[in-house]
Amino acid sequence: MKTDEILHCFTAKDGRKVILRTPRWEDLDDFVELINSLVDEGADIVTNRKVTREEEADWLGRRLAILEKNEGLNLVAEVDGKVIANSTLEKGKGITSHVGEIGIIVMKGYRNIGVGTEMLKTLIIQGKKMDLKMLFLGVFSTNKLAYHVYEKVGFKETGRRPKFFYKNGKYTDNVIMAKEL
Repeated sequence: MKTDEILHCFTAKDGRKVILRTPRWEDLDDFVELINSLVDEGADIVTNRKVTREEEADWLGRRLAILEKNEGLNLVAEVDGKVIANSTLEKGKGITSHVGEIGIIVMKGYRNIGVGTEMLKTLIIQGKKMDLKMLFLGVFSTNKLAYHVYEKVGFKETGRRPKFFYKNGKYTDNVIMAKEL
């Protein structure tokens, strides 16, 4: 797949136009702002420290290479020319090449308007095109909004990793969810 390839466009519940596309190098500063805004918010994400532009540039370079080699997919949501959400679909290797692992983050102010749902639906379509048979994801047990979105598109809870996350003095379970394609 190429960079900056539009996969889906829709109107969010609040009337904003959303473009779902693959990332491009020019998104670097938006990626830094996105992840750091989630850290500032204390959102349910696996990192708890802000990233530097250089760290994010390294990450983006790796993601673009994976995309161009068709070894996985990154999908961003863009509103008014700004990246407001990011997701990944990692394809397994070898005897797990039929499995995809999904990750998704959505900036505050853009949640509960259909962005996450449409991203997931698009990732499911792309997973089928990649000949994947199973999709998996993990979600903080405290993230009820994300859990509901995953259920809505057909993911089912298949297990838990108790006390998997330790953040702000509290343990939280990692809920494992799966969807058969």
